[in-house]
Amino acid sequence: MVITPAVTVDLDDRKNPVSFLRELVGAAADGGRVDSPGDSICVGRSVASPAMQSHHELASDYPAARARFLAAAEGTGAVVRSHPFLDRGPTGEELAVDVARQGPADADRVVLVVSGTHGVEGFAGSLCQSRWLEEQGSTPLDDGLAIVWVHAHNPYGFAWVRRVNEDNVDINRNYTDFTSPPANDGYDELAAALAPSELTPDALGAADAVLVDYAGRHGIDELQAAVSGGQYRHPDGFFYGGRGPARSQAVMRKIIEHHLAAATRVAILDLHTGLGPWGEVELISHEVPGTPGYDRAVAWWGERVASNASGDSVSASLDGEWMVAAEQWLAPREVTPIALEWGTVDSISVLQALRADNWLHHHGDPTGTEAAPIKTQLRAAFAPDDPAWADAVHRCFAGVLTQTVAALS
Repeated sequence: MVITPAVTVDLDDRKNPVSFLRELVGAAADGGRVDSPGDSICVGRSVASPAMQSHHELASDYPAARARFLAAAEGTGAVVRSHPFLDRGPTGEELAVDVARQGPADADRVVLVVSGTHGVEGFAGSLCQSRWLEEQGSTPLDDGLAIVWVHAHNPYGFAWVRRVNEDNVDINRNYTDFTSPPANDGYDELAAALAPSELTPDALGAADAVLVDYAGRHGIDELQAAVSGGQYRHPDGFFYGGRGPARSQAVMRKIIEHHLAAATRVAILDLHTGLGPWGEVELISHEVPGTPGYDRAVAWWGERVASNASGDSVSASLDGEWMVAAEQWLAPREVTPIALEWGTVDSISVLQALRADNWLHHHGDPTGTEAAPIKTQLRAAFAPDDPAWADAVHRCFAGVLTQTVAALS
């Protein structure tokens, strides 16, 4: 079951709720790729030759991605430690957050590189991590500098091809104060429209009309904030932050306490996909322009940096964001966190894929016949099966990490 718009898309037809919402979101009419001028490291297309495609391609599944990462890390002599989870993958495979450290244990400058915070987005992040280790991992680091690689922040979502964990929790909304979780009245109003119990054309058409009506009354920015900012009242809905700290949060806190104990300067790179033009990156800071942290990010990485706190980013401002919590845990040390967000397909296609996956896990059968096409649809929204896209993502990542290491050297 692949979910398509309830009615035929025509961007000139304002009576069509799906196409009107597509226009509001600003997605390309053809859902295609967008080329733009700028830093050649992080924009435009690359071409992967047939002989090199296997090297550029994303892994077929979580076990393959994990095996490649562990082999790459061990090949550099990195110190590797795994944090296994009780849950298992679709074929019974072990799930774990794997950590590889390059550099001295007492390093005062550390780069933390994290993949798979949003599960399925880990396919691209894992490729970036593994290829760097394979291609540049044997290059000696400066004295006092370490790189800590965290593979699969959310291994359940990675293995089961979901953004969320085993409890439908969005890990990047889970780092909050659960004694007083943030309210999201906008999501409360939209909950049924975002996660309908049926995926019939009539049900989807009615749901889309609700979203368009909300955007018309409040504006597209408020719609995005309501939908994706985070919510804590609807455990069967989107962007659900949970009712308490998830296992992934507990593991991440241990990783930070252990690996960053001696650090005085820390950079965090969190790897994401699903927002923005095809193959292009935005470096998202939760800091406000004019603050020391934001200004430092711009000095390191340039004009690709945007603030989701000030409304300049493709991302809404988020509740329960894990890098905000990490910065608080590490205070008063200098921490420069950034989320690298690579574009894939248009926002409507992403929404349709998320809806279908949510329906599958709450109203369908994740092991049934309808699962495979829905998982294919979700993976296409966050991890396109295109070696050129994957290669462009990795080249951009390698450039950003090189800049980060230079800034800390």
